[in-house]
Amino acid sequence: MANPNRLAGTATLTVDGQNYLLVGDFEYNPSTVTRESLVGMDDVHGFSEKKRVGSISGTLRDTGGLTVADLNAMDNSTVVAQLANGKTIIGRNMWTVEDQTVKSTDATVEVKWEGPAVSETTS
Repeated sequence: MANPNRLAGTATLTVDGQNYLLVGDFEYNPSTVTRESLVGMDDVHGFSEKKRVGSISGTLRDTGGLTVADLNAMDNSTVVAQLANGKTIIGRNMWTVEDQTVKSTDATVEVKWEGPAVSETTS
């Protein structure tokens, strides 16, 4: 059971069942739509709405067993994160987007996955 007073600070990340060392900058977006206001010269007319992909991202530690090629090849992955506040974040059928460039000074790599949906479950 999660500590109700702990809200942030720790998280774990697995992709297809494999643990990855999560350094920080973890973000997720479970939104299913994006909206844009439609304004005319006379008044606010309403909004437009279109589907959007879910996303999960974070900075990982570049361990000896990690390869950028493996990260870049992810195209049908299940990404699961357990957060300090007890939430579980799940993205299914996810693929990596953007460049995965390693920063050798601190052995980190920023990774972003996108996919059809990201869900969040509360404890």
